[in-house]
Amino acid sequence: MSWGTARVLRNRPAGLYLGAVLVSGFGTAAMLLVAAIWVKDLTGSSSLAGLVTLGLWGPTLVGPLIGVLVDRFRRRPLLIALHVAMAALLSVLLLVDSAARVWLIFVVMLAYGVSFVLIDSAEAALVPAVVPGELLGDFNGLRMTVNEGMKLLAPLIGAALFATYGGHPVVLLDVATFALAALALTLIRVREAPPPPPERWGRQLADGLGHLRRRAPLRHLVACAGATMLLMGINGTVAYAVVDDGLHRPPEFNGVLAMVQGVGSLVGGLAAGALLRRLGDRRLTAVAVAVFAAGLALRAVPALAPVAAGTLAVGVGVPLVLITVWTAVQRETPGALVGRVAATVNTLTFGPGTVAVLAAAGLLVLVDHRVILLVAAAAAVLVAGWALRGGRPAAPAPGPPTCAPAAAVAERTALPSSLGETAH
Repeated sequence: MSWGTARVLRNRPAGLYLGAVLVSGFGTAAMLLVAAIWVKDLTGSSSLAGLVTLGLWGPTLVGPLIGVLVDRFRRRPLLIALHVAMAALLSVLLLVDSAARVWLIFVVMLAYGVSFVLIDSAEAALVPAVVPGELLGDFNGLRMTVNEGMKLLAPLIGAALFATYGGHPVVLLDVATFALAALALTLIRVREAPPPPPERWGRQLADGLGHLRRRAPLRHLVACAGATMLLMGINGTVAYAVVDDGLHRPPEFNGVLAMVQGVGSLVGGLAAGALLRRLGDRRLTAVAVAVFAAGLALRAVPALAPVAAGTLAVGVGVPLVLITVWTAVQRETPGALVGRVAATVNTLTFGPGTVAVLAAAGLLVLVDHRVILLVAAAAAVLVAGWALRGGRPAAPAPGPPTCAPAAAVAERTALPSSLGETAH
């Protein structure tokens, strides 16, 4: 364990925050898997089950429009209110008992998607008030580790509950975890400056986009992250072909590879803070994307050992890219802009992956999955080289983040969001 990780764990507010992430991440991972299974079970339609994911991630594409709201409120009360509201809204799913009411699942999952954007952006603006600036990378890495750890356990428990008792116990589990996360957030003591007077929506949106335009190194990192997630979307699309055509194993074997990837993410998350201090933004991004490129190439080999090693490498590399860009946004964004900037970065990072999924699905009908993976690996090598050409790191944005306590201004800067690896 690095000294940074140990310091984060000894910090009481940071520990409470990570506790909220752990609890809420468990409920989320269980519910998101079960929602699609539930739709499939009630309707018999794989297409409708797939649309659950669209409802969850669709709001990310309009993230900048939603993120503007976050900068109009104090962030801790907003986070508490969002968790309580989602706990109440999820309770509506207790009414689902037949295919005639399956539409309630889609409504709640769409609300879930909107809450992802709002909670990520609000967290982005709150964390610098409770985590010292030099530990932001370690905190982001731990947050990723906690989320990935929950993804290894919670879906299995959620699926077992659904298979034995149906969807309602999973709903109650998720309601409880939202409520517990809200309680943990109320125990965090932090001083937040009042939000600035609300401006016109269009002006607020333009300010967030303008911040990225003015800061070329930050914009470059976001572009590298977006390119990486585009290639990650391609990797996800061909996953079943890797297992079926490459390894000649049943589709369920993807669950085993998902666990291998999760282990890689745990390793990457724990190492992120120390690597950021040693390598800096651009070099760590380049190294992480190069590891990702090697992983893509290995997954094209039709043998279990290379595919497993490649999947592990993908799990290590991609989280490091995301943690790096989150931490850069944290350092270089004034507190009053964090909500809208974080939501914009979220869209620019994950939007390309959404498009890539659709494109790769059509391409897979015409082209062998190994060719697709090797081309993606070559593209990732180019992205790794491009990451080193980002210019000199930008100086920190002038002025303290508006959400930071006065006593901590000297060591804390503004901050980003968890960008998709959201707690709830």
